[in-house]
Amino acid sequence: MANPRLKLKYHEEIVPQLKEKFQYKTVMEVPRIMKITINKGIGAAVADKKLVDQGVEELTTITGQKAVPTIAKNSISNFKLREGMPIGAKVTLRGERMYEFLDRLMNIALPRVRDFRGINDKGFDGRGNYTLGVKEQIIFPEISIEKVNKISGMNITFVTNAKTDEESYELLKAFGLPFANK
Repeated sequence: MANPRLKLKYHEEIVPQLKEKFQYKTVMEVPRIMKITINKGIGAAVADKKLVDQGVEELTTITGQKAVPTIAKNSISNFKLREGMPIGAKVTLRGERMYEFLDRLMNIALPRVRDFRGINDKGFDGRGNYTLGVKEQIIFPEISIEKVNKISGMNITFVTNAKTDEESYELLKAFGLPFANK
């Protein structure tokens, strides 16, 4: 498999650009995306167990990597939730698949969002990681609208090794994530 387009862009364009901007001494100091995690909480799974299987199947289709169900850690009586019940799905992407997913997210999925004006720049956690919420899974072309029986969203987290949110913001902006203008 050939190197993904964004991986080449990172090494050829982004590293020199960030190295100059933040005055890094070596290329190893330049932040990079370590992994992308996609989480999908399925609250209605308390009543219907098949929804978790559908969520896992959708995430597997979107990412090209097998998703796993997430399990409740605590029991919450108000939500009729027992410890150990499946309540969502998640998948962690690294390496080639991570770059391929990022490419598809930026160039295909996000432009399909209704009234899209850029992603919010307030999703940073203070440690250089960024989380983005997507309201509908049907923005991904891999999902067939006919097969979807319930529209649900997901959280996409970009885990970087940047020391500050500013460095992480510049890294993700250099990759081409369409942040809304401040």
